[in-house]
Amino acid sequence: MNGPNSLRAATPFEFKSAAHLLFIEREQASNVDELLQALKTCPEESIFQHTFQTLEEHHFIKEGFSNDFAHWAYVVLGEVGLGEQLASLDVREFTSLATLRSRLAQIVEEYAEKNPKAWQHSAAAPFYFCSSKTIVLPVQRSASNLAEFIDGLRQVSLHSIHYHFIEARLRRKLESNDFSIWLQRDLGVGREAALLNQIDIYTATLEDVRRKIIQILKSAVQ
Repeated sequence: MNGPNSLRAATPFEFKSAAHLLFIEREQASNVDELLQALKTCPEESIFQHTFQTLEEHHFIKEGFSNDFAHWAYVVLGEVGLGEQLASLDVREFTSLATLRSRLAQIVEEYAEKNPKAWQHSAAAPFYFCSSKTIVLPVQRSASNLAEFIDGLRQVSLHSIHYHFIEARLRRKLESNDFSIWLQRDLGVGREAALLNQIDIYTATLEDVRRKIIQILKSAVQ
């Protein structure tokens, strides 16, 4: 019987990477009310930028704030409770940016209702809503079977891991990542593809994420 390692995909997986051009959007916030309004009107790309995309900038940090909104509320605005509530949000639970936006706004609104004085509190520096334009870089490696894929994971840059595993969630509407989709669709490795989506991207560095992906996939070839 042929195992997953012997299967060859009709369409090879191409390991790519990307560079990003950061843009400052028109929305900014200096207090809780402005943060709430900006969360409701900013582009979806900004929501993604300040939650998922920011992980690449802090990929080597295992502890800290899970998103930029939490960091600003806690450190700059000085609303510790709001920062903690925003930091407790697990974005992996969301399958759409619209739903994630609504939850972020709900947290801010409910906090402000319970803490009326927060409406008058101004931050030391404003929060600038940003988004980024992705420039896809040339293919680093390709893989046609599971062994080649695992070897590729070992060799490519962390930027490639981020592009396919985290940034891809914007293209995939938060439903999955490039690795899982290819493994399921082209190699039929469904169980492992599902397990990849359960990897904690917040308490692990990108290097840790790489190791966990490889560990999961190695179990499929044993």
